[in-house]
Amino acid sequence: MEEINPMELLRSNLSRVRIPEPTNRIYKQECCLSFDSPRSEGGLFIDMNTFLAFGKDYVVWNYEKTGNPVYLHVKQTKKLVPEDRPSKKPALLAIGIDGGFDNNEPEYEETHNIVILPNYVALPFPSVELPEKVRLAVDAILMAEGAERKEQVAAWTADKKQISAYAMDLRQLGSVAVPPSGWKCAKCDKTENLWLNLTDGMILCGRKNWDGTGGNNHAIDRYKETGYPLAVKLGTITADLEAADVFSYPEDDSVIDPLLAQHLAYFGIDFSSLQKTEMTTAERELDQNTNFDWNRIQESGQDVEPIFGPGYTGLVNLGNSCYMAATMQVVFSTHSFCRQYYMNQRLKMAFETAPADPTIDLNMQLTKLAHGLLSGKYSVPAPEKDGTAAPPITDAKQEGIPPRMFKAVIAASHPEFSTMRQQDALEFFLHFLDQVERSNAVKPELDPSRSFKFGVEERILCSSGKVAYNKRLDYILSLNIPLHEATNKEELEAFHKIKAEKISEGKAVSSDEIVRPRVPLEACLANFAAAEEISEFYSSALKAKTTAIKTAGLTSFPDYLVLHMRKFVMEAGWVPKKLDVYIDVPDIIDISHMRSKGLQPGEELLPEAAPEGEAESSQPVANEEIVAQLVSMGFNQLHCQKAAINTLNAGVEEAMNWLLSHMDDPDIDAPISHGAQRVEASIDQSSVDTLISFGFQEEIARKALKASGGDIEKATDWIFNNPNASASSDMDTTTSSNSVPTPVDAGLPDGGGKYRLFGIVSHIGTSTQCGHYVAHILKDGRWVIFNDNKVGASINPPKDMGYLYFFERINS
Repeated sequence: MEEINPMELLRSNLSRVRIPEPTNRIYKQECCLSFDSPRSEGGLFIDMNTFLAFGKDYVVWNYEKTGNPVYLHVKQTKKLVPEDRPSKKPALLAIGIDGGFDNNEPEYEETHNIVILPNYVALPFPSVELPEKVRLAVDAILMAEGAERKEQVAAWTADKKQISAYAMDLRQLGSVAVPPSGWKCAKCDKTENLWLNLTDGMILCGRKNWDGTGGNNHAIDRYKETGYPLAVKLGTITADLEAADVFSYPEDDSVIDPLLAQHLAYFGIDFSSLQKTEMTTAERELDQNTNFDWNRIQESGQDVEPIFGPGYTGLVNLGNSCYMAATMQVVFSTHSFCRQYYMNQRLKMAFETAPADPTIDLNMQLTKLAHGLLSGKYSVPAPEKDGTAAPPITDAKQEGIPPRMFKAVIAASHPEFSTMRQQDALEFFLHFLDQVERSNAVKPELDPSRSFKFGVEERILCSSGKVAYNKRLDYILSLNIPLHEATNKEELEAFHKIKAEKISEGKAVSSDEIVRPRVPLEACLANFAAAEEISEFYSSALKAKTTAIKTAGLTSFPDYLVLHMRKFVMEAGWVPKKLDVYIDVPDIIDISHMRSKGLQPGEELLPEAAPEGEAESSQPVANEEIVAQLVSMGFNQLHCQKAAINTLNAGVEEAMNWLLSHMDDPDIDAPISHGAQRVEASIDQSSVDTLISFGFQEEIARKALKASGGDIEKATDWIFNNPNASASSDMDTTTSSNSVPTPVDAGLPDGGGKYRLFGIVSHIGTSTQCGHYVAHILKDGRWVIFNDNKVGASINPPKDMGYLYFFERINS
């Protein structure tokens, strides 16, 4: 057999080599199908036509699929670094970029080769003998910022403060001289958390925190009275003026005041002589997270034994991504997701069915994540940073896998999750399941998200004695926490007396003395099923508004039941408050009594519609107070009105929960209909015909267009996401009618009502938008803590501190 000259072989394949354009995404830090990197044993192979990267076990799959033979092979090996290497002082709140924190990561030496498949013929790079096109292409690849690297830098770069729009033209009044120390609030006795108003020089205390600490809101009250926009926190002013905490009330954010020195000098303040005595807002938020709850949930101080092997792989924090890590660890502990994306789907199968760019395919990236988490390939003790072997198992840690590509795919349709800010784990979980359901719309029988889905039925008893039944589907059971059902009321009363005495004496209550309410989970479940009075209910039987009684139950019991504890409530003034409460959760629960019974013999349904002339008054009307409160939180006005209507004006909490669960509904932006005749008339017949040409029934097409505001694309999306939709009614509401609609929960898993607790997602912090999330999962008969990339045997799982509880049905 004649030996092939490597250079001639490369020249014969030059047509398959591209020089990357500035707009091309170049992957050179992570395999598209696995978590292999240039530091892995076989290095990384970059396709010089598509610029996608593959590990040594997967590059041949790409060759077989695309025929692209030329690859740039990148291999990194660790350098030996002197132990006395000095650390650099950071100038930016960032990691891994110039001026950021030096996290003492080892340095690597990188080598490059041109490799031609299928025989892995290698040519060294750099080499003047290589064709110019190849040299230019490789130089461009190596010089380009990798797609993964761009996301990593964004993950660790903190949000920059903006220059206030009110700083340059700030008006300053009066002739107040502010002393260098001894400050006190002008309206109370507070001597900490004090803010100097930069307009009139008044010193006032800051906002009251959710736990009662902080100030008495006198500074913000002053802004509301006067409109004076800027204040600086006393105690944060030093010679380094950029570190001072300046807050803009109209902009509702920490800001930069370029003229701060001048504004301080007006009140006789020499900033160069001041010492820092107070924490900034960001520092205080961080400090509030290092409390008892933080230590308890993370099991800090406990001798946690690390665990390695299949199913025990940690996830690297990409920058405030713990909400995603905790949620996905629990999701991939379920049989439905393991079966769909690991046991029944090989990586090669997912790659062969993926589009040309597998990095943007949810099925591919979920399969990659599943294999990364469950195979055990990456759950091994990490070597020491100095290059020595891994330490003993008892002291070892794992590096974990970075779910960058999965995060990019799942966040593509949700702008908030594409940021690097902390997010609500509940909102992420619902968005994730919605995306999984959409991706499996063609074969819903394979959809693993269905294992979480169940039907909810609300029974409304009108004062006329007639009833109506409303049905909906949901993935989570959201529970209010009835504090009046606390089982430790005597201890609470005693604690509140001690607390009042200490406050009157000017003393603080230590974390060991705090007594929190203990509420049984059974009380929360009973509260969900309890009868609730609805005022201003329009009765189609009485043709007037009246009072009705609403009760709720489940029409089906899912394979996995997720309970969401509503720990965040709205206080007076629409201030969100986190309930400081423990929930006593048993290992096994039985919700059989919560099954809805449906229409009973002898019950008479409310008429389907009001007589002509009453149609307008029968339309549900959103409670203006509920809408106003939601709008003040930043939600869209139309969305808020829909939330109020769909929760029958039950309250702000109920409306907010509906909003968070329906933000991605295809018809969320469709106008609220006021009269069926006008809506029907607005549907364009050509749009109906278009949907019919797609193979949909005319009745379903009309309903979809009606629900989607006439938009064909949204209507198509609506049909795929409502496979059981019935054209017989506009809502899943059972009233008197001759038609029999398809059950809303048709085809969903169902079974007995006995469940076993297997997963907990806990949250530490003042709100779901800050703090930290940790997962505890029952695996192989023991509880395991998943804290980002740290995985270990749990000693004391915080069963009473969960935000989301995951239960698995016990099959009898």
